[in-house]
Amino acid sequence: MTIRSYAGIGKPGFLLVHSELPVLTLLKPKSSSLSTLKVPGNHQRRRGLCTRFQYSVADRKSESSSGDSSRLKPGTVRLGRKQGGSSSLYSRPSLSDMKNDRIANRARVYEFLRGIGIVPDELDGLELPVTAEVMRERVDFLHKLGLTIEDINNYPLVLGCSVKKNMIPVLDYLGKLGVRKSTVTDFLRRYPQVLHASVVVDLAPVVKYLQGMDIKSNDIPRVLERYPEVMGFKLEGTMSTSVAYLVGIGVARREIGGVLTRYPEVLGMRVGRVIKPFVEYLESLGIPRLAVARLIEKRPHILGFGLEERVKRNVESLLEFKVREPLLPSVVAQYPEIIGLELKPKLCNQQSLFNSIIGIDPEDFGRVVEKMPQVVSLSNTPVIKHVDFLKSCGFSLEQVRKMVVGCPQVLALNLDIMKLNFDYFQMEMKRPLEDLVIFPAFFTYGLESTIKPRHRMVAKKGLKCSLAWLLNCSDEKFNERMSYDTIDMEEMEAEPSFDMNALTGPRQDESASDYDEDSDDDYA
Repeated sequence: MTIRSYAGIGKPGFLLVHSELPVLTLLKPKSSSLSTLKVPGNHQRRRGLCTRFQYSVADRKSESSSGDSSRLKPGTVRLGRKQGGSSSLYSRPSLSDMKNDRIANRARVYEFLRGIGIVPDELDGLELPVTAEVMRERVDFLHKLGLTIEDINNYPLVLGCSVKKNMIPVLDYLGKLGVRKSTVTDFLRRYPQVLHASVVVDLAPVVKYLQGMDIKSNDIPRVLERYPEVMGFKLEGTMSTSVAYLVGIGVARREIGGVLTRYPEVLGMRVGRVIKPFVEYLESLGIPRLAVARLIEKRPHILGFGLEERVKRNVESLLEFKVREPLLPSVVAQYPEIIGLELKPKLCNQQSLFNSIIGIDPEDFGRVVEKMPQVVSLSNTPVIKHVDFLKSCGFSLEQVRKMVVGCPQVLALNLDIMKLNFDYFQMEMKRPLEDLVIFPAFFTYGLESTIKPRHRMVAKKGLKCSLAWLLNCSDEKFNERMSYDTIDMEEMEAEPSFDMNALTGPRQDESASDYDEDSDDDYA
């Protein structure tokens, strides 16, 4: 009797059955004949079990191989791929399925955005969150920063910024620089592109450049709050050329930091289109280039006027209102803002006001503007109050008119200081009112710093002099006069006037101008 051997592994999920192995080839026979070999009683049961496993394996082969159990035909799907509607743990979606999923996800995100009032048309092609929930998180975060739906619609690309990867690092950096939370909303409204920026690559180099322009560290937040767009400038572009040009026309390098702090918008101005034409126009009016540089140091915002049609129109208006052409440079240098205003309506209103309260005619109004161009910006109330004060001191309306034409500044001084000066004039100096009519600039000098000490020195020497001779000179010049035995009448000056040389002369810590206010408190 021939006995076939069946080798297998006893775990059901991995049982392999081989039906054609050699007979007992792997076994060493013992010393007994084949005729005496006994077959266990359960042999038939095991044989039936093996037969059933054969059928099971055969069935599986027939399902997977389409009729050929020994070889795979070309095009046969291997293990791990979808086949016949069944799925595998390792199956992957096709490119077509992935594309359809992306389209469906974007449609859901767009539907969410439209539902809250955001127009997503500009977001095509921009990488967006996979789910509407993540997009909701971004919108909610922007709302917490103070941005409205309208703000987002003005720059919808901000929705492409990740809260954790983009927004929070940028906001943390701005906070460390000192940008106030109360200004963040306005900052982002004006320059939302900052949320796309890299702190290391984009923002930090700009801050370092500003510090290199002598802007103090504690002024950096002020610069950024005033002009957030600077965070998007390239260092080798407009910023460098505008600063170089200002230095080239005479703006002191040590003043550049102050200029940029007060008016950082200059960093975004193109030299050829904005700064240079404006500087050259002021020169054409008769203002020396160095004086223009000094004006920029003190009032850098005038660069924002540019060479617009309004500037030229304002100059024409000054001439129309009887400002003498040779004095145009002086008018603009005293009050550069005058060429940036809507000037003609202001001139009309002020001329009408002055005529109604003190009877100033057009010629005299032109003299007033020449001496104090700021008069165009005075409101009615302080003008009327100062006129009433002068009347209460005993001056006639005609005398008040002469005083205003001679020194318009009396309409803008601090009334309390004017009262103190007038009381000293009456009680201590005991001069006639006509002296003040001749020299109304008396009210512009500091009582303690100038009027009292000089009056005491003159009284001690027993000199009789005009108020102009007493006050309208520098301390150095006055001390020189005190060495005279007699008063030189040729040195007497009727009234102070603006001197263009004060702008072009050497820099000094203290002004050496003959006409100098003692403090800002002198003015209302």
